[in-house]
Amino acid sequence: MLRTTLAGLRAHRLRLLLTALAIMLGLGFIAGTFVLNDTVEAGFAQRVTADAGKVDVVVLPGKPGGLLDERVLRRVRALDGVREAQGLVRGPAPLLGKDGKTVGDAPTTAMSVVLGPLDRADIVSGTGPGTDDRAAVLDENTARAQGFTVGETITVLDHERNPHDFRLVGLLDPGVDQELAFTGALGFTTATAQRMTGAKGYSEIDVAGEAPGLTQAVAAAVGAGHVVKTGAELADDLARAAGVETRMFTLGLLLFGVVAMMVAALVIYNTFNILIAQRTREMALLRCIGATRGQVFGSVLLESAAVGALASVLGLVVGYGLASATLAVLNALDAPLPTDAAVALSPATIAIGLAVGLVVTMCAALLPARSATRVAPIAALRSQVEEQTFRMGRARVLSAALFLLAGAGTTCAGVLILEPGQQISLLVVMAGGALTFLAVLILGPVLVKPLSALVGWIPRRLFGVPGRLAVDNSGRNPRRAATTTVALTIGVTLMTLISVVTASTRLTMTAKLDEQFPVDYLLASQERDPVIPRSVARELRERPELASVLQIREAEATVAGKALDVGTYSGPMRPYVTSGSMDGFGAGQVALDENAAKALGVAVGASVSLKTPEAGTVPLKVVAVLDGSQSSLPPVTVAEEPFETYFGAVPDSRVLVNVKDGVPPEQARKVVDAAVADYPVVRVSSSTEVRGQFDETLDMMLMIITGLLGLAILISLLGIANTLSLSVHERTRESALLRALGLTRPQLRGMLSVEALVLGLIGALVGVVLGGVFGWAAMMAMLDGAVLSVPVGQIVLFVALSGVAGVLAAVLPARRAARTSIVGSLARG
Repeated sequence: MLRTTLAGLRAHRLRLLLTALAIMLGLGFIAGTFVLNDTVEAGFAQRVTADAGKVDVVVLPGKPGGLLDERVLRRVRALDGVREAQGLVRGPAPLLGKDGKTVGDAPTTAMSVVLGPLDRADIVSGTGPGTDDRAAVLDENTARAQGFTVGETITVLDHERNPHDFRLVGLLDPGVDQELAFTGALGFTTATAQRMTGAKGYSEIDVAGEAPGLTQAVAAAVGAGHVVKTGAELADDLARAAGVETRMFTLGLLLFGVVAMMVAALVIYNTFNILIAQRTREMALLRCIGATRGQVFGSVLLESAAVGALASVLGLVVGYGLASATLAVLNALDAPLPTDAAVALSPATIAIGLAVGLVVTMCAALLPARSATRVAPIAALRSQVEEQTFRMGRARVLSAALFLLAGAGTTCAGVLILEPGQQISLLVVMAGGALTFLAVLILGPVLVKPLSALVGWIPRRLFGVPGRLAVDNSGRNPRRAATTTVALTIGVTLMTLISVVTASTRLTMTAKLDEQFPVDYLLASQERDPVIPRSVARELRERPELASVLQIREAEATVAGKALDVGTYSGPMRPYVTSGSMDGFGAGQVALDENAAKALGVAVGASVSLKTPEAGTVPLKVVAVLDGSQSSLPPVTVAEEPFETYFGAVPDSRVLVNVKDGVPPEQARKVVDAAVADYPVVRVSSSTEVRGQFDETLDMMLMIITGLLGLAILISLLGIANTLSLSVHERTRESALLRALGLTRPQLRGMLSVEALVLGLIGALVGVVLGGVFGWAAMMAMLDGAVLSVPVGQIVLFVALSGVAGVLAAVLPARRAARTSIVGSLARG
């Protein structure tokens, strides 16, 4: 049986390659993800080792955000065996762009760059600041984005918001530090970094030395309340922190790889089903000459193992190529990932890839192998293989009904019973979707005939006899057609679901943005702290182009023993009150948002104490609870005059501006920009800009996800091509008979193309329905008050592309069928 199986594989090499192609692509994606992850982690490890390897011992504050004072540094430096010890300064210092405004959504992080062996700054261009207090280095990403080059003068604000000019002497690579990658980094001498950030101590002390027991000696010198680590432990911590996002990225890619492998498994299953049906006489002949059922079963599994082994090896090669191409693209896009490590296939990746390929392929072949054992020896005497007929048994009806009811019930529970926005509700909806999909999978053969009649109504009338034959053929073997189309259904379902979720999220967030941001312009600093002079709002109110100006002020205070932001407002505003009333809002009264009321455990009518710097502790009565999700006010709101009494003349934290109707946006923007031109920390943003940034993010996510799901679509189309190719071989005599009766070669090619078109459209339509329903369910589970939006244009495009791709998948099988000799085919039959 072994020799027979291997001989059969050698005799049908093309069939072997076509069967292996689907699993090769799916496995290639998974292997490529592992290779990419290994490479990026190796790059992180190289960088971390290079940086932390310079440090023998590190001292960190005992509490997050704490500082180490100068006395701790002096005690460390006084120890025997300490060759050098340096305190590192780190804190916010906003960088001004060439437009005179602060750069980024958060203040740039300033840090000290030390000299000597403990210098861990990776200067990629120019030099470090050295001992020059007027020199600075900037991270290369921020420099590129803002158009700064070495030799230019940059302006940085200190902790009191005073501007200072520095000469840019070099560019640095922030390395694996995620905070620096987000905020940007500025490097100064230690003294300058302390002056700019206002830091009263060090965020870290690095120690270099070679004495035995140095770590213990440092720990004893600094005393309790500090964290002391070796350089190796520091490297591990940095690598672990940097690798968290990498692992999430890898997990996301692997999910798409699992989808691709699931689609590939369905293609393999369908392929082996067809192969077993075509080789009925061969299997029966083997049984006639003495082969047992176990031997026939083993021969099919052996064939699947050979296919799986070949596909796995090729998949590893494809994965290596995909990872290399991805790293090349990341390098070209200057992605903040260490892509300079050598690309390599690790033993673990090779083992996992081979195991996944073999297991998936052999599992997909189990049911076809089992059906092969049921071939009776008498079938070897038949001149024609019987067409398999499908019967809807009670077991299939019962199991489909149970899965459908369970899926519908679970989905309804996730949408209607559980609270929207919670992770559990989305997980329940996903479980409901999986159960419903299983029901559709079981009912697939039942749905094929009516769907083929529906989808084929137009082709049947447009393409004459070939069209009618194609539509009839598409529903002739329901089990095969259902298994062929379900692979495509998975891809289209996911793509439709993502499109519905993306469009609905965009519409929902736009509506919420209009509620929460009902203004044309927002004036605020990066950290929303009180830095806007009141004169800005007074100047804006005098401008005829503007309709309204709202000022919001905030200050930190203690309310009922808890630290909360207390604020007030000046200008036209109608707060979103959920309980109580703000009519006559004045002294001795307070309004809380829902979260603050819950944290304090109070409701309307209760009293709370407010500790203030100017008036001491004052009692306040809660007169209203506000909707925090729709309110722009601070958690604790008091009236304007009492706020002045409690906290003094605090500058504005935010100023909200509305433009008068009929005023051109360009003119209004010039007015607002001119009012804050002298205040570099005050940034102007508009609702249009915020919405535009949100839309760009969603569009990018949709594009990436669609591209990744495109692999599943490609594999499913290969499955259609493979099925048609094997089906053409199976129907050789039938095609020859049609040719003999007058069907031309173009008509035969057209018949097979229309058949592929119908199969592609069936899979796409089922996917669109499932994706639309569960896209809606996912939105209801994710967001409270979600607004459904169905991107009809995108969905129609998915269906059209599925049909076109199906036709393209039929090109080679149709050409092969048309070229076959009529006489030879009839003789072989």
